[in-house]
Amino acid sequence: MKLTLIGRGLCAALGAAILLSASLAAAPAFATDLSLTAANVIPGVGASLEQGTAGEALTAGKAVYKKAADKKWYMADCNAAAAEARQATAIATTGSAAGQPVIVQKGGPITIGGTVASGTAYFLSGTAGGIRPAADNTTGDYPQIIGMGISTTQIQLQFGVPSPTAL
Repeated sequence: MKLTLIGRGLCAALGAAILLSASLAAAPAFATDLSLTAANVIPGVGASLEQGTAGEALTAGKAVYKKAADKKWYMADCNAAAAEARQATAIATTGSAAGQPVIVQKGGPITIGGTVASGTAYFLSGTAGGIRPAADNTTGDYPQIIGMGISTTQIQLQFGVPSPTAL
């Protein structure tokens, strides 16, 4: 690599960029979902809530989708075989056994029950119902944004459309 001296400011900026680039390349993969405490999952002011029926056992804080065939809520998974299961549309705010009532949040701020970073995008995980930062998306995933961290405990939910192709 050849660098031409153009000026101290540019060289310093290039040097910093090269160092930053090198440190990013060496950064370890996280590959972990948010660690959530179900009892601490709380809908925020202005949350969009819906009551429905759980199609399987659900825990508060899990990303879910409503299955078209039976209109029940199931845990979403970004690398599921079925495209429908790869598109989360809500977060369970209550725990529920299969066939029992569940309340889900489809939009707005949510205290997610774990630590998040403000300004960080959070995505559907490859673990059923899991949520993780963008950096943890990996080969075979169909990335779908869940929302953005707005404090150390809250995510502003804004469900995106999953990628039509896997990473």
